[in-house]
Amino acid sequence: SFGGNCGHTSSPQANQTSVKSNCPQDTSMSSLSVPPPQCLLQPFTVPHRYLFGPGPSNVPPRISTAGAQPMLGHLHAETIEIMDHIKSGIQYAFQTQNRMTLAVSGPGHAAMECAIFNTVESGESVLIAVHGIWGERAAEMAERIGAKVNTIVTSAGSYYTNDEIEQALAKYKPVLFFLTHGESSTGVLHPIDGIGELCHKYDCLFLVDSVAALGGAPIYMDKQGIDILYTGSQKVLNAPPGTAPISFSERACHKIFNRKTKPVSYFLDLSWLANYWGCDGKPVRSYHHTGPITGLYSLRESLAILAETGLENSWKQHKDVAEYFHMGLEKMGLKLFVQDKKARLPTVTTIVAPPGYEWREITGYIMKNHNIEISGGLGPSLGMVLRVGLMGCNSTKAHVDMILQALADALKHCHKSKV
Repeated sequence: SFGGNCGHTSSPQANQTSVKSNCPQDTSMSSLSVPPPQCLLQPFTVPHRYLFGPGPSNVPPRISTAGAQPMLGHLHAETIEIMDHIKSGIQYAFQTQNRMTLAVSGPGHAAMECAIFNTVESGESVLIAVHGIWGERAAEMAERIGAKVNTIVTSAGSYYTNDEIEQALAKYKPVLFFLTHGESSTGVLHPIDGIGELCHKYDCLFLVDSVAALGGAPIYMDKQGIDILYTGSQKVLNAPPGTAPISFSERACHKIFNRKTKPVSYFLDLSWLANYWGCDGKPVRSYHHTGPITGLYSLRESLAILAETGLENSWKQHKDVAEYFHMGLEKMGLKLFVQDKKARLPTVTTIVAPPGYEWREITGYIMKNHNIEISGGLGPSLGMVLRVGLMGCNSTKAHVDMILQALADALKHCHKSKV
């Protein structure tokens, strides 16, 4: 049971709140018209599930234990030390020496808005590469702050050549170019090499979303000329959702700190965040907001695990497990959505929805009978694919075998139309 009925039905507790006291000083207690909700007066047990969707991923015990440590104040010396550890871990994970490296308090969407809101002013031209839902959302965010949004759009499962990108840069002359590295809605791992150089040739900042790929596929922020890079804590890093690593190059910082207007968001204003995270060189950190302290414990531990594992080992693990999974799917007669093997995202695999089946029935059957979460498509891939995520601790061949068995069972028992 998931906690009981949340309706305000009659109960002993509810009746107690409506009893009037004979003591005049207690008459205010009778003014309560909303009784305690019954669902909160009963225990709640969270079930264990195998989270093999596109995220969040399962949190290993070591990271859960780290997050359960005693609470600290958000500006205590120990908290600041943890934040410094996190900055160093992000620099390693991103392969950057950027001083302006921190973690936004929020999910990947918050980092996306932090990047766009700080670098772009109303009326400025931006270029968004749309090859899935994350490009669509970046375009909407830029539009909401009054930017002149230009897009290049390709079909789901495809990606852009550098020539196509350069043509668009020359045409639109944007101040910012947005690209999704790991497009989790379509399963595409977009090539990065050479794009940074093109952006700088046209005096444009290069912004990369690596939420679904960071830690599972190679990326080199400094070497590849990436000006802003961000990810989320809940994917390969296996930490709970709620913290989003992000880094800004000196070129990006020069534009941000020389803008004519203030960023539209106070909460995501980089001048405040830079001070909060000790990135601005000032001796004192001012209060900006109360960060997710226990989330920082978890993020630090996840970055420690990545450092112990080694980036190259992590990249190889995800590649090997993904290829093992892909071979198993093909042996079952299932087709992979991304045809170009080099462009397949190793962390999130997209499978062509089996013809004749209702994808929701397949995912529902697997959840009910195998306690496994896999997902359908999202945005442009909705109704076209099944999505399976194998990230961090979930990226093992044993988990692949478990998923293949569950898929085979679902295809055997789910209804298949004659069409």
